[in-house]
Order: sequence, then structure tokens, then C-alpha cells
Amino acid sequence: MQRELPTRKEVECYLADRRNWGRWKENPSAGTINLITSKKIVDASRLVKTGESISLSNPLPVESSPANSRPVDFYLKKLDWIDQGGGVLDYIGLFQHGLTVTHLDALCHVWDRHGMWEGMNPDEILTFDGARFGGIEAWQRGILTRGVLLDVPKHRGTDYVDIDQPVHGWELEEIAAAQNVELTSGDALLVYSGKEAYEAENGPYGGDMENGYPGLHASCLPYIRDNDISVLLWDMEDAHPNEYNLAWTIHGAIHAYGLAIVDGARLDNLAKFCAENNTYEFMVTINPLIVNGGTGSPVNPVAVF
Repeated sequence: MQRELPTRKEVECYLADRRNWGRWKENPSAGTINLITSKKIVDASRLVKTGESISLSNPLPVESSPANSRPVDFYLKKLDWIDQGGGVLDYIGLFQHGLTVTHLDALCHVWDRHGMWEGMNPDEILTFDGARFGGIEAWQRGILTRGVLLDVPKHRGTDYVDIDQPVHGWELEEIAAAQNVELTSGDALLVYSGKEAYEAENGPYGGDMENGYPGLHASCLPYIRDNDISVLLWDMEDAHPNEYNLAWTIHGAIHAYGLAIVDGARLDNLAKFCAENNTYEFMVTINPLIVNGGTGSPVNPVAVF
């Protein structure tokens, strides 16, 4: 059933009137990861029954593509010692943000005219040597919580989300009800939109920036905020372009709510497993590299059943 779309003013209110600024005074740089309590971690671990685990990451892209003109710089240097053996060294350099590297966004990553997370001024926080607040090191203990997958293509009876039909907030509610799952505070929300099937028919996701690409609509923001989501993992991102002429819609939850977001997650294998086993909750772990002042980190999230 079609619902009424929010106006630009309403979307701006989602990001301004419901900010989490000042909510976690003892550990502000951690944002919504503060919602993952010790009890939440223990409860998530109790979901593990069989030990089946599924990686939610894509390999680091080492070749350029229409969606990524700056691939990962990766090479090996072989070292030989006469009659004594040898070894090999790896070099990896990357621009992690974008649509092709599976990575975790830190809270210093984006901002709007009101400022960064907690109202910080990006000109004062960001330096060439790293961010002075909201860096990825805030999550160096790792993220472990209950994950809930919402499978949009399965609910729609399609292969993937297309550009003419973005994912709306009321649809997420309907999918959760249909899958008989209920989100609770501190959960990781995983939204599967069928990126791999989309790319098989349309080419690289994000490869045609002029014509845009499908994803989640701004109407999903209240769903994220109302359910106190700790981390969002998705294979498609903010539907682009948005009709509100805003710099950020769903990514705005970073600076407004303090939301941790994993961009570029690979969710097709997870969706297949969940559908075959009729289970959509599991334990999920996300462990970033510790880079003081980093705006994010490549990650390999893992779902465990």
C-alpha cells in the first residue's frame, strides 16, 4: 500500500529534532554503539546454536571500475635468503569510502550545515593527521550484537530494488512483521536490496552517477531512530539522487543519531541462508582496524547462527 511521502521539512526534522546529541555524555564518540550493553552482547551470543558463519564482506577491489576509479593499491614484495628460505610482504593502500569497499563509517565522516556529530565543527575536528573527535578508534573493542536481516526483494517478489521503487520506512515495518521478527534497542539492522542481481542486469552499482542508483528512501530515518538501531549494514545505500536536494538522507543518521553504518556489505549469501532456514536473527560481529582519527575502516562483518 502506498503511503504519503515526507516533505523536505519533515525529513529535515527527522535529522534535527530527533538528534541524539548529548545522549551519551560518558562516551560520546561511540554514538549508538553505546546501545550495545553487556547484557545485549550476552543475549546475542545465545543466538549461536550451530556455529554456521557467513562473511558479509566483498573482497577489496584491486581493479578500477565505473563505480570505483580509485581501486585498492595492493602488491607483494618477495624476500629471498640464500639457502635459508624467504618470505613475502604485503602493501595495501586504499580510499575506503564509496560504493565498492565494505567499510564502517566513523562518526566524523559526514556533516550538514548544523555540524558534525555532537555539533562539532569539521574545521576544528578534521586535520591532515586524522580527526580529533569521533574517529574509528572509538569502536576498537569491536561491535558484537544481535543482527536482524530484512529481505526486501523476497518481500516484493522481485530480484532487486530498482531506481523507481526505493525502500521506504513503512516497508521495513511490513517486512519485519512478515518475517516475524521484532527489533530491539541496540540491534544491528541489515537491509538486503539485491545488489548482486541488480549489477548482473544493470552494471556496477553507482557506475552511472548521472542517472542515479536505487537504495533506501529518507522515509526510513524514523524507523532507524524509533528502534534505536546501533548499526546499519546495507548492500545498497541512500537512493540517489534524493528529491529533497539534501546532501545526506540516510547517511545523515551518522551526524544526527551517531549511527554506525557499514557500507558495501555483501548480503546475498546471508539472505539465501536466512530464507532457506526461515530465521532472520543471528549474532553479528564487526571489528574495525584501529586507526586513531580515522574516518572509517574496511571490515569483514560476520553473521553467526
